[in-house]
Amino acid sequence: MAMMAKMRSLAPAFIITIGGIFVLFMVLSDSRVIEIFGQRKNNVGSVNGQDISYQQFSAFLDQARQRQKEQTGKDIDEDQMDAFNDQVWDAMVTQELVKEQYDKLGIKVSDQEVKDILLGPNPPEALRRQFTDSTGRFNRQLYESTLRAQKKEVLLNIEESIRQMRLQEKLQNYLFATLPVSEGEIKRRYIDQTTKINANYVLVDINNIPDNSISVNEEDLKKFYNENQDRFKVEAQRKLRYVVFSKAASREDSASIKNNLISLINKAKNDTADFKSYAQIYSEAPATKDTLSPNMLAPDAVDVFANAAPGSIVGPYTTYEGYVAYKILSKVPSSDSYVRASHILIPFKGDEAKAQQEAMNIYNQLKAGADFSKVAKEKSDDVASARRGGDLGWFGKGQMVKEFEDASFNGPIGVVQKPIKSSFGYHIIKVTGKTSSRYVVERIVNKIKASASTSDNAYQAANDFVYLVKKSNFDQEAKTMNYKIISTPLFNQDASYVPGIGANKAMVDWAFDSDKGDLSEVYKAQNGYVVVQVSEEIKAGVKKFEEVRNSIRPMVVREKKLQKATQIAEQIRKQASGSSLQMAASNFSQARFDTTGTFTPAQAIPGLGREFGFILKAENANINSITAPVRGHRGVYLIQVTSRTPFEKSTYAMQRNSFRDNILQQKKAYFFSQWISQLKKNAKIVDNRRQFYAR
Repeated sequence: MAMMAKMRSLAPAFIITIGGIFVLFMVLSDSRVIEIFGQRKNNVGSVNGQDISYQQFSAFLDQARQRQKEQTGKDIDEDQMDAFNDQVWDAMVTQELVKEQYDKLGIKVSDQEVKDILLGPNPPEALRRQFTDSTGRFNRQLYESTLRAQKKEVLLNIEESIRQMRLQEKLQNYLFATLPVSEGEIKRRYIDQTTKINANYVLVDINNIPDNSISVNEEDLKKFYNENQDRFKVEAQRKLRYVVFSKAASREDSASIKNNLISLINKAKNDTADFKSYAQIYSEAPATKDTLSPNMLAPDAVDVFANAAPGSIVGPYTTYEGYVAYKILSKVPSSDSYVRASHILIPFKGDEAKAQQEAMNIYNQLKAGADFSKVAKEKSDDVASARRGGDLGWFGKGQMVKEFEDASFNGPIGVVQKPIKSSFGYHIIKVTGKTSSRYVVERIVNKIKASASTSDNAYQAANDFVYLVKKSNFDQEAKTMNYKIISTPLFNQDASYVPGIGANKAMVDWAFDSDKGDLSEVYKAQNGYVVVQVSEEIKAGVKKFEEVRNSIRPMVVREKKLQKATQIAEQIRKQASGSSLQMAASNFSQARFDTTGTFTPAQAIPGLGREFGFILKAENANINSITAPVRGHRGVYLIQVTSRTPFEKSTYAMQRNSFRDNILQQKKAYFFSQWISQLKKNAKIVDNRRQFYAR
């Protein structure tokens, strides 16, 4: 007690000291004093020399996270934070680049402009809507009096929003002022979407031309290579190998989370406060009132729910969300029935009679008193349920194959049934529960995740590995420490994520700034930390003939097949001049006759897909004439258009402006996206976030 009293007497001084250190840190954070002492700069990066401080980015990140939470009702998962951090960084870079363009282009918005927009005849729609009644009448008097009543800081925020909106409008007017939409483009879009075509066709399928009928020599391969250099260009690529240091929740972490929730349940049981208030504070899922069927609960919870009185607080139970505690508000009847069953699955494996005999032998053992759970673990081919002694949990109708469903819903509880057959094999079923109830509940969800200690241990293990590899080599240390080495496939510099590791643009950038054999520092990954090494480096250029020789052969074979298919199509076309197209095609085994059904140029052709050459030819061919051979993905076509709706000038005139507006909007979106991409490409962007967010 004396010690506690002494600590209490020191508390005010302690708080003052800590407060002083905190204030000092805040002062230092905006100065160069930290740099003077040799520590890192307080900037997470820069855009064209304009520094972005940790405080700026952190505030931007918090705002984005809060908006996401308001929109979705839940916070960003920890394992998604890296990707979210990248998205926010990209948005902030874009914002800084656009601000820079405002200055370069002389785009400004004066205070008078803001005032005119705010108090003019047409206020911003977002504000106007708040003062418009159900008849559409805008209450100008209430609008202006409300503005006058606002606090200064609120009004400043409104004015700043209007300023940003007007700046964006001016920028868009500048960028899009000369963006053309030609009459030809509008007419083309109209024709693509409104012209209806029907056609007969013959396909000479290259798959029906045997490979052994095509001869290919070395000269053919080299000629194809020389004439198609673009096909063999390769971008700069990297391949990595890496070791993962998992920060998955340990058994101790799981036990700690469960014990904390048990303590919380006990507290809630003895508290007069509403359970919902506990859920709002402690649940990691939205605090809602839900009606749950048995198949939405942990299997072991259903028996407890069935016997619990309304108002009972039960749990925690393990679910896919983590540990969950429930308050049972009420039990309600359901028109649906639910069953809990266990099974032992004996698959056919090519011998149905043998599988049936094995299933009957197991059934007889169970009838003689063998333990169902033990036998299921030993004999069942359904690995997931076998681990649980054959238990499938609760399920409703429509969730299982019909034979299994019928046996489960019609079978008595606790009786082992004779084997029944389904498409999966033979099932030996034991129904363990039935109900037609649902439960209205409130819940507290605590996710099972790694503690700070577990995460720190994984991070330290990764750093230790880096230290040892630098003194030895990657393979030796991984083998000594029994770490599995994993390899990524090749990826290019534009990738936003590393295959197998996840979204990590910083790692992609590091890989392309490094050489083969280089070792990284510790990187944060989706489920822990990784240490990576560049294992393959491919420079941009054209692959050598020797590298692609084997892959060229199928291309040359295809080209020669298309040439042969074209010759066959020409023969069919000649024969069709004296008979029908269908009759002529029937004389050639490589060809088939068919009809398209109705399609428009903007659609896929029924049964053929997006055959652009076919569509283009069908748009312009004379009705009922047979076209010259047309190459496609599958082979060579002869087309006979049987009907095509004509161009209607009057309808086009009525719809022209709508088509024009649609094209212009698409062009604006594409142009702006390309403009931003070019700004980023030409900008000098420094990204040091890893120094602040590595863990």
